[in-house]
Parts: sequence; structure tokens; C-alpha cells
Amino acid sequence: MTQAEDLAHELAIEQAHVDAVYARLNKATDTARSAARSGADMYRSERDSWLREEAGTALFERDAFSFQAARRLAELDAEHEGLVFGRLDLDDPTEREIRYIGRIGVRDDDYEPLVIDWRARAAEPFYRATPQKPMDVVRRRVLRCRNDRVIGIEDDLLDAAGNTENLPIIGEGALMASLARARGTTMRDIVATIQAEQDEAIRADYHGVTVISGGPGTGKTVVALHRAAYLLYSNRRRFERGGVLVVGPGPVFMHYIERVLPSLGEDSVTLRSIGSVVSDVVPDVSSDVVDDAATATVKGSLKMVTVLRNLVNLPLDISGEGPSVLVTVKGEVLQLRPSQVARIRAGILSHQRVNLARESAQKTVVAALASQVPADTEVDPAEVPGLITDQAAFAAFMDAWWPTLTAPQVLRRLGDPRVVARAAEGILTPEQQTVLTASYADPAAPWTVADTALLDELVSMLGPVPPEPDAEQPIFIEGGAAVSEFVTTSDTWSRKGEPDVGEDTHATYAHVLVDEAQDVTPMQWRMLRRRGAQASWTVVGDLAQSSWPDLEEVGRAVRDLIGNAPHREFRLSVNYRSPAEVFDLAARVVKPHYPSVDLPRAVRSTGHEPQLLTTTEAALVADLADAIDDLTGEVAGTVGVIAPPSRREALRSALQQRLATRMNPANLDRILFPSPLEAKGLEYDGVVVVDPDVIVAESPGGIRVLYVALTRPTQRLVTLDVGAPGRWRTGIPAHLA
Repeated sequence: MTQAEDLAHELAIEQAHVDAVYARLNKATDTARSAARSGADMYRSERDSWLREEAGTALFERDAFSFQAARRLAELDAEHEGLVFGRLDLDDPTEREIRYIGRIGVRDDDYEPLVIDWRARAAEPFYRATPQKPMDVVRRRVLRCRNDRVIGIEDDLLDAAGNTENLPIIGEGALMASLARARGTTMRDIVATIQAEQDEAIRADYHGVTVISGGPGTGKTVVALHRAAYLLYSNRRRFERGGVLVVGPGPVFMHYIERVLPSLGEDSVTLRSIGSVVSDVVPDVSSDVVDDAATATVKGSLKMVTVLRNLVNLPLDISGEGPSVLVTVKGEVLQLRPSQVARIRAGILSHQRVNLARESAQKTVVAALASQVPADTEVDPAEVPGLITDQAAFAAFMDAWWPTLTAPQVLRRLGDPRVVARAAEGILTPEQQTVLTASYADPAAPWTVADTALLDELVSMLGPVPPEPDAEQPIFIEGGAAVSEFVTTSDTWSRKGEPDVGEDTHATYAHVLVDEAQDVTPMQWRMLRRRGAQASWTVVGDLAQSSWPDLEEVGRAVRDLIGNAPHREFRLSVNYRSPAEVFDLAARVVKPHYPSVDLPRAVRSTGHEPQLLTTTEAALVADLADAIDDLTGEVAGTVGVIAPPSRREALRSALQQRLATRMNPANLDRILFPSPLEAKGLEYDGVVVVDPDVIVAESPGGIRVLYVALTRPTQRLVTLDVGAPGRWRTGIPAHLA
């Protein structure tokens, strides 16, 4: 047969199997829907009837039955790009075995596997077999599907000697074919093209800390997400009950990865950008606003722990020497001077948190005042505390001296230079104090990403805000008739008593996965560790891409996290994203500034060298529009325009107006404008890096942030200097520069 005939024949074989899988899934879906309906109809009770005690077990069974049916139905209804994506032909001495690999496991009526879940042990050879170690695999096949239709096949012959049946080998290799595909606005999973070194990291033991490192384009992020899916599959009871938290650098990145885990059959994972982690303890606070380099460096430093502790201990009124208290009992004047009040406050706060210590503080003050009552006063000593606390003057003193504090209220105090001077004396330099004060000068300014870690630190220092003692509960159910009155046993069991006011409200997880860990500041590490004090961890990053100025401090934070816990490290050594021409340029830029940089090996070439262009300020928008126009014609996917933060919004507005008059609307949708920090972890078919020298100047990580920008494209790279060729080009060969 010809190659075309071979392909048509093999496609027909695979389509027949995929049809059988989907037929089985449709049957399972109908069964799950029927089970869900049956569960809902079981043991309904009229409102005016009494529920017999012996019916409790039946109600529990109904709830569990309905829950499992609904869960299976959601899993089966999920949309997957190619439920079946792989096939293994194994060399069996008696009978050739065929295994199909997919996103979830599917069995036929006789309980024989139609599809093996990609995370199962039987699927490991699909990822780990090589021609040197074929693991009994003769042929590995990747099926490229669009929904339920097989549209392509890519084969690898792993054991030529074992190919006694002359199995046809089709395609150019699944990995390289996948790399050539156009990029969209969301990340694709790599479940069909996982490589051996990636699979080893994915399936590593969950205990302790797993560190996954590697340069740009090595697949760290997508490997980490596949690891989360694998952990849930292999240790479901532990991680589904305790929860898995995935933390990334920002909302653009989180949107980019949000479909990966559902496409792998998992939806029980919490995704948070680093700026929204604090939302569990400070509701409605979620930020993607980034401070300038100097401010971010101050706020991220561990020095802020001491500054915040001093801030909490400062009285609200610092204009004078502090509050005093004066009351009378039976004509006797009882008084505590400001210095005495301050000593009491310091003593209480040395072992208790503010919002949990008001009662202790009040008792201590009352005791100090009561001790001043003369012994010959005609009053029962047991009545003295009540006589003190009943006075309006004392109540006013307590409200002013020891109010309930919230983290936002306390942090906003840093907008007062006098407060900063007191709290940061001897800790921050005068220049750092000025920078800190300026960032809070506008009380209406939004919180920044760096602020969220400070807010979390304050919540830990202050303690939970106690509920209002006189808060009334609503009599009627909100929503009226629109609210269903159907209540399950699990609903009843889930109701708990009043929460302990001394209990921390931080959400905690059984596993925490931190991506772009090299950008997590020391203060943010403290915030994350509160969510995973008893958790296992996966830490993913590359120090060469760090935006934090002190690399040693970042490394120390990770070492502190590991401590004495069991840990393992995996280095990903192959750059699948960047063409060799692009990565060679990026490597030449970063290597002189960071000699120990971990440079992966780029495995493919496009034949197109990067374009290093220069323009003037006046011609910037026009020349940038031309470069974008050219790129949209040369690549099929997205085009990223990475500009300095100070230029980004103005350029975006000007370019959108100019390009709208000359470009197909469909091409406009392919153009994205990430900031240098937002671009971390993302990839585009074509990239224009605008004003690289200014990107370096405006980023706390300097040249390392430019390195990130230069390594985003999968096909073409254009740089655009303004005014003259930039200093960043030093050391680049003449034929490029």
C-alpha cells in the first residue's frame, strides 16, 4: 500500500476503537443520570410528616449514592480534547498486547480495559520507553483527535527487532509535531507527549518537598500540573480530602493554565495567583497590581516582619506620650499614667495577639487600678472591678486603647511618615522608609501583590476579628421561595458549632504546588507556609528567571521550607519551546550577568534568526505596528508584545487604534500585551520585545527579567530598541546585533 493508503487504513482502525470507547461512555453517562434521578427520588418526606429514626441510614445512603452519581456524571460530561490519545503495541511471546492510553480509564461490559488512565502504572511505558530501553514496547502511537474524531497519527518504532508483524510506522514523531502547533491563549496539556525525564518528576513520591528546576521552555509548569493530577489519582483520599493548592505568579498566568487539570480529569484543585492567596483571611482582597522595583524589594524583605510587629504594638495615637486612665471609686481617684499603660500593653502583647487579648488587657488594667483602693475604703473588694468597668470613662479608654483591629486598617497606617519612623527605626534606611510611606500615601489606592503578604502577616499577628456580640441572625431564609428546602443528611452533618474565636482562619492544604517559585519573596513564602504547615510540596522554578534582586535570599527561603523533610530534586534539561536561534541569543544576554545559569538544550530550529531592530521615539508606534503586522502574517498563533511597565498601556492604546484600521479583526485577537512579569510561564508563536534596556531598568531582577521576555517565542523573535542599539546587546555577535 502507498503511504496515503497506510494512513487511511490505520486511521480507520483507530477510529473504530475510539467509537467503541465513546459508545461505552454514552452508556455510562445514561447510567449515571439515571442513578442521580433515582437518588433524588429516594426517601422524600412531606413537610408535615415525621422522619423515623431508622430512616437515617437510608438517608445517608441516598446522599452518598446521589453524590457519587453526580460526580461520575460531571466527569463523563467534561469536554476533553481527545479522550483517547495513545496506543502501545507490546511484544508478547504468546499474543501481541495492545493498550490504549487516555485521560480517564474506561472498561467494557466484561470489565476489560478499553482505555487505561494515563496515571496508572500500566501506562508508564508510554512515557518512559526508549529505543535503548523499550520496556517491551514495539510501537508507540500518539492519536491526535478532535473531540471524538481521529485526525492524525504519529508513531515511534522502539523495538525494530520485535516488529515481526511489520507494523506500519506513520508520521514525523509526536513530540516534534506537537511543538510545531500554533499556540493559543490557554496552555495545552502535554499528556500525550510527556518525555521520560518529565515523567520521572511527575510520578515522584509525594512525601516532603519535590523541587523541579530547569531553564525556559523545559515544561516545568505543565509537568507540575500533571504531577498534581497524578498525586490526586494515586493518593486520592489524602489529597482530595486535604486539598491541593496551586499557586502561580498572576491572574494572566492562572487563566493560561486553568484548563489543564480539568482536561486531565481533575477539578478538585484550588488555583490561586500569589496576589489572591490572602483572600481566605482578608475577604475581597485579590491583587494583580505590581509595585515598582524599589517598593517591591522593601515590602518583600523579611525586615518587614519586625516593622509590622512594631506597628501592631504602637498605640493608635502617637502624637503624645500615650493614653492614661482615670476613674473614681467611692471618691477615691484611681489612675494609671501613660508609661504604666504602655508597660501593661507590651507585657500582654509579648504572649498574646491583639484581637484575642482585650479581655486579658482589661483584667490587668482593672487589677492595677483596684490595687490603688485604700484598705479602709467602705467597699467590698469583690465589687471594685465592677465599679471600675461600669464607668463610661473606663469604657471609652478601653475602646480607644484596645480596639479590634483589622489587617487593612493597620497596614494603611504606614501612610503616616511618623508611624513609619517609629515602626521602622533602625530596621529600614531613611530612603526605604520614604519609599514605604509613599506607597501608602493615597488611602484609596488599591492593594498591590506585595501588600497581600503583609496583610497576611498582620492577620497572623492580630488574630481573628471576634464576631459582634449583638449581631442578630436573620429569621427568614434569604431568597424566599426561590430557595429549595430539600436538606440532605450530609447537609445536616456539615453544620458545625460556633467557631472558636481564637482559631486561625487560614485555609490549609495537604499539598501545595508553587510555580515560578524563584519570584516568591521571603514575605510571600511565610504566607504560603501558613497554608501548608503539614503539607507536602512541589516547588517549581529557575533562579535565572528570578525577578527578586537577592538570589541567595530566594534560595535560602526554599532551603528553610525543606528543612529536614525528605526531598528530591529534578532538573529538566531540554528546551522544547524556544527555537535554537532564539535561545542562543537569550543565553548570550544572561550568561555574563549570571555565570551559573542553568541553560537547557534547545532541540529544534526554525531557520529564522531573531530580528534586532532600532527605531526613534517618534517612529516607535509605526515601526512596532509594522513588526506586529509582519509577525501575524508569519505565524499562525498568538503574538506577544512585551514592553516596559511605564510604556505598556500607552503603546497598547496607540497600537490598537492603528492596527484596527489595517488588520483583519481575527488577527487583532491574536495580539496580547503582557508585562515582563506577566509573561513568565507563558509562550507565544511570535514575540516583540520593546525597549529592552528600560525593561532591565524597571525590573528588580534586571537582566534576568529580560531573559524571560526573550525566551517566550516558539517561532519568531523581534526586539525593538528606542533611540540607539541598547546596552543589552553587548557581547552579541555582529551578524545578529
